[in-house]
Amino acid sequence: MIEKKIELTLQVYDSLDDVPADVQTLMHKSFEIRDKAYAPYSEFYVGAAIELENGEVILGNNQENAAYPSGLCAERSAIYYLGANHPGETIKRMALSAKSLKHELTTPTPPCGACRQAIAEYEQKQKSPIEIYFMGEKGKVVRTESLANILPLIFDSSYL
Repeated sequence: MIEKKIELTLQVYDSLDDVPADVQTLMHKSFEIRDKAYAPYSEFYVGAAIELENGEVILGNNQENAAYPSGLCAERSAIYYLGANHPGETIKRMALSAKSLKHELTTPTPPCGACRQAIAEYEQKQKSPIEIYFMGEKGKVVRTESLANILPLIFDSSYL
């Protein structure tokens, strides 16, 4: 038996004011689209702003449905829109924000497992990392250079 240790490296900023100005702008776009989410059941709102290499920004928010799990997360809403309408474009970075109507959310909220897998697929497809920033409603902001840092054992097409 061989034991392997998996480590990850993340950068944690104390607040949105500490991240680069262009990321602040992208995160503010995620706030705006987050507040337009359709989340009457969970009252948990998520916004995603995807910046492409060409400078264009694609937005998405979570869309719930009474027939769980028929809804769609913000990250996949945005990334699938991108895939349908801008095939071949390269994702530079993503800004994700979450907000709960039940309590103040100050903990950085990463993508769920399904969204991580979808982002991983696009990272593999474009053959370059996707920088991801995520946060709660306010407070600390976490940055990862690549989705692979938060999903180290990626399931990809090489297994099929």
